[in-house]
Amino acid sequence: MDQMLNKVGSYWLGQKANKQFDSVGDDINSISTSIEGGTKWLVNKIKGTMQKPLPELLKEYDLPVGIFPRDATNYEFDEQTKKLTVLIPSVCEVGYKDSSVLKFTTTVTGYLEKGKLGDVEGMKTKVMIWVKVTSISADSSKVYFTAGMKKSRNRDAYEVLRDGLRVDKF
Repeated sequence: MDQMLNKVGSYWLGQKANKQFDSVGDDINSISTSIEGGTKWLVNKIKGTMQKPLPELLKEYDLPVGIFPRDATNYEFDEQTKKLTVLIPSVCEVGYKDSSVLKFTTTVTGYLEKGKLGDVEGMKTKVMIWVKVTSISADSSKVYFTAGMKKSRNRDAYEVLRDGLRVDKF
């Protein structure tokens, strides 16, 4: 009787274990779709579906590679809607060689088009006071920041990745 219960128990345990192992792949996909922020890129990396580096994506859309801080390496990009979400480790400011300064929250979003990042959320520039950047566009020699009014800056100031200086608040 004990042998029979052991066999039944082993069989039942084995079946349960197989079901659990089979569902791991489904769980990873489910986790990938339900978590937000920086963890999603980690799940994608584990699954082997990494996106190209952010500077390459910006180049493809004719935007300067240095409009985000150097440590903004994690991002999500929806090919259908063109929504870009850039994840930055901490609130920071970046100074550029033309003396301009941009401030970033930990999540910056916008919609990419050729030569433009529109509907920007999570970025400010200093004019005389900090003003919310709503759009960034670029041509071959200039970058245009819309922050209440459109302000042009030399593009070459934004072609180099720069470190962000951590600040307390956005």
